[in-house]
Amino acid sequence: MAPKITDFVEDAGAPGIIAGIGAVLLAPVIIPVMAGIGKPIAKSLIKGGIVAYEKSKGAFAELGETWEDILAEAKAELAEDKETPAFEAAGNPADSTTGNGV
Repeated sequence: MAPKITDFVEDAGAPGIIAGIGAVLLAPVIIPVMAGIGKPIAKSLIKGGIVAYEKSKGAFAELGETWEDILAEAKAELAEDKETPAFEAAGNPADSTTGNGV
């Protein structure tokens, strides 16, 4: 069952009703004042957001370059590990000639 307006009035009591009437009467005065104050605050928040975005864009670009460098180094190390065997044979007969010119 949907609440009725009378339920809100009964729950608010006299102070709530007086505050509601005051808000309705003062709204035409308060809204323009708040808009006058709110607009510069909103503009400064937007400007701050733009500045933060520009700074973070540069930081993220630098972070991306660093990540690419680390990734390239890791790939180079993996390629190097594939080229060199993990262990070398103890002795190769072809390499162990006695130097007799044969």
